[in-house]
Amino acid sequence: MTELLRLSKRMSELGLCSRREADEWIERGWVRVDGKIVSELGSKVLPSQTVTVERQAAAEQARRVTILINKPMGYVSGQAEDGYKPAVVLVGPDSRWKEDTALTEFHGSQLRSLVPAGRLDIDSIGLLVLTQDGRVAKQLIGEDTDIEKEYLVRVQHTKPGPLPDHLLKKLNHGLVMDGEPLKKAIVRWQNEDQLSFTLKQGKKRQIRRMCDMVGLKVLGLKRVRIGRVKLGELPVGEWRYLRPDEQF
Repeated sequence: MTELLRLSKRMSELGLCSRREADEWIERGWVRVDGKIVSELGSKVLPSQTVTVERQAAAEQARRVTILINKPMGYVSGQAEDGYKPAVVLVGPDSRWKEDTALTEFHGSQLRSLVPAGRLDIDSIGLLVLTQDGRVAKQLIGEDTDIEKEYLVRVQHTKPGPLPDHLLKKLNHGLVMDGEPLKKAIVRWQNEDQLSFTLKQGKKRQIRRMCDMVGLKVLGLKRVRIGRVKLGELPVGEWRYLRPDEQF
């Protein structure tokens, strides 16, 4: 017997939108199941049924923006906390990167529902993604995401001499955090005091905690890439739009 699924969950699985967006579209009468409009929240469908959305939903989704910020130190990723400002306050017409080639024009409405797709600690800098598009958020922070994130990390060994090779191997694979083994990482030296970390997961303060486990003190941390999207030459404190030809 095939199990019924919540329509919003099925729409998310199909990559049509996020669950929150799905509920909005269902309420507006923008969702059809096997050609019939379904407007009741909590409705369930079979996996074999055909789910489509009206043109209005696609048009609204096309207007939603994704913004890339080079976050400075001292800003939090999401809601304001402990007196620190959220990174979204950096988004405005004056702080848009002059070399942004996207044709999108800035409008204040783009700040509504603009949420971070992943965290970057207050004392870390670099690439932060803010998006209105639930598909992008799901792709970057969904449970089954497999997208790489690359960081440059300046470190200091807290013991005499260089970091032993066996501990570098531990950083790549073999550490346990919060009671479970970490996924394999790619960690290698860039120069004598800077490591490159490439991760496919994002536990809270993961890199700092990994370094602490092997006797390294983190002096600076910068995210330089998410999937295929690089920070590049984007100046600190400035932002640009994700272009239609770019994909994570």
